[in-house]
Amino acid sequence: TYQDFELIVVDDASTDGTEDVVRSFNDKRIRYLKHGKNKGGAAARNTGIIATRGEYIAFQDSDDEWVPEKLEKQMKAMETASPVVGVVYTGFYRLQGDKKTYIPSSKVIKKEGDILSSLIKKNFVTTQAMVVKRECLEKAGPFDQNLPRFQDWELCIRISKHYHFKLIDEPLVILYHQSVSISTNQKALIEARKLILHKHFDIIKKDRKTLANHYLEIAHLLFSAGTISDGRSYYVRAFQTYPLNLKAVCAVLISLLGEKFCQIMVSIYKGMKKRIYKLGVDGL
Repeated sequence: TYQDFELIVVDDASTDGTEDVVRSFNDKRIRYLKHGKNKGGAAARNTGIIATRGEYIAFQDSDDEWVPEKLEKQMKAMETASPVVGVVYTGFYRLQGDKKTYIPSSKVIKKEGDILSSLIKKNFVTTQAMVVKRECLEKAGPFDQNLPRFQDWELCIRISKHYHFKLIDEPLVILYHQSVSISTNQKALIEARKLILHKHFDIIKKDRKTLANHYLEIAHLLFSAGTISDGRSYYVRAFQTYPLNLKAVCAVLISLLGEKFCQIMVSIYKGMKKRIYKLGVDGL
C-alpha cells in the first residue's frame, strides 16, 4: 500500500534462477545486484545499503513476509515522530513448526524511546521489522560481518546509543524459522554471544544482573554443546557477578558434580524442553 520505494535485490551468489525472475519484471524501481561468491546475510545487506538512494532503509529476507500495510504504517509513524527517532519497528510473528510467537513479548518493559537498557538484556527487534533513517547507519555503522548470528541485535544496540526507537505494536512481519544443523547452530550462537558481550561490555557491565544473565546464556549454550568445563567457568562468572541469581547458584553446584552427571542433566533438560513444547502445541 506504499508505492514510493526503490527495491534493491541483492543476490548472494544464489543458484536458483533468481536473476532471471528479477529481470522479468519491467519496473524501473527494481535494481538487481549480485555477489560473485556467497558472503552471508550481513554482507548482502551492507551491499544493499551502499546502493540505496533514499533517506529511509528497510530490509527483507527471501523467506519471510511483510503484510501489505507495513511500509505505509511505518512511514506515517516516521513522519510524525520526534527527530530523535531513528528507527520505526513493528511487532512480528515467529513461526517455528506449529509454534507461533509474537515479539516483542509483554516481558519487555521498555519498547520505545531510549531502549538501550532493554536491548542489552535481550533481542526483540528483527531486521525485517525495521525502517531505519540512513543517517543512523552512517553514524552507527553497517552490519557487523564478523558476527555469525544476531547481526540485527548488535546493530540495534549500536543505533540505540544515538537514537530513539518507535514501535508499531502489530504483527506486520511474519518470520519463518528455518532449521539448520544443531552443531553448527550452537557454535554460531556461542561465538555471536561472546562477540556481542565483548563489543558492548562497557555498557552491559553497568548492570550486574544483566551481565550475569549474559554469562548464564553463554554457559547454557556451552553445556548444551557438550563443552562442560568452559560452561562451568561461565556459570562461575555469573555467580561471582550476581550471587543472588538462583539459576547461577544451582548451575554451579550441578557443574561441580562431574562431567558425566552434567551430560545426563543436559540430556534430561533437552528432553523436558521437547516435551513441554509438544504439550504446548497439542494444547493450542
